[in-house]
Amino acid sequence: MALLVRAPPLLLHLQPPPTTAQALFVRQIAPTPRRRSLSARVRVRASNSDPPQQVNLSVLRFTLGIPGLDESYLPRWIGLGFGALVLLNHLLSPSPTPAQLRSEALGLCLAAFSAALPYLGRFLEGAGASSRVPLPEGSRQVFVIPDDLSTAQKEDMAWATYVLLQNTNTTSVLIAIGDVLCIRGYWDPPADISKYAMIDWFKSQVEQAGLDNLSSVLYFPNFSDTQLGNILPQGILSVLAQPIVSNPDPANGESKAEGVVVLASNANYAYSEKDMVWIRTVANKFRLA
Repeated sequence: MALLVRAPPLLLHLQPPPTTAQALFVRQIAPTPRRRSLSARVRVRASNSDPPQQVNLSVLRFTLGIPGLDESYLPRWIGLGFGALVLLNHLLSPSPTPAQLRSEALGLCLAAFSAALPYLGRFLEGAGASSRVPLPEGSRQVFVIPDDLSTAQKEDMAWATYVLLQNTNTTSVLIAIGDVLCIRGYWDPPADISKYAMIDWFKSQVEQAGLDNLSSVLYFPNFSDTQLGNILPQGILSVLAQPIVSNPDPANGESKAEGVVVLASNANYAYSEKDMVWIRTVANKFRLA
């Protein structure tokens, strides 16, 4: 005889409907699929985009960024400030001890050395006789970049000319790489000339001066060359032509000239050895190979 086994009754735990406060709480903590899809789209877009470019800081010069402040004279101001503090401490002391007098004498010597440090540096660099003359009124600021360059190339040209003008004693800068020219600063181009005609005029002047095939650096601390004077503005006292030379060919070890960076200044002995090393680093960024 078959045994009939009765299954236990299915227990259903019925919960009361949530109150209004509970419903709002659940609605607030429940993740919304719209936000998940938006974050997913952002991740997919970030993964499909090009990798970000690395910022090269090897050619940057870090300054305090204070307008009108020449950082080269910063040791002088520091020395004068601390020297004044030493003198003030001596005047406020009722009866200075011998040890205090020796410390104050040492502090004044260090302050005097710090104040004279900028002049000593210029003298050791050979720039003690540097003098600056104002540019004539005919000079005007020029900033010309060819329109057929890509956005990245235009940004590189604009960035290089800007840092050269800002971080060196330069009033005029020209970058020539093959048929591509970028002119910025104070120049004396012919009056009433268009942008494209100005590029052609500078290109012809560079070729006439023989700067397009330059293989070694040229530096004129006391500029008086009339041949280069046709392209440079009046009142220029120092000229530096830094060639852009390709990397040596592994087969024969030869390098070829790819362009030139011309810098001009209205001061004698405008560029030190440290400046020329930094300018060469900037110029090497435009190597084609």
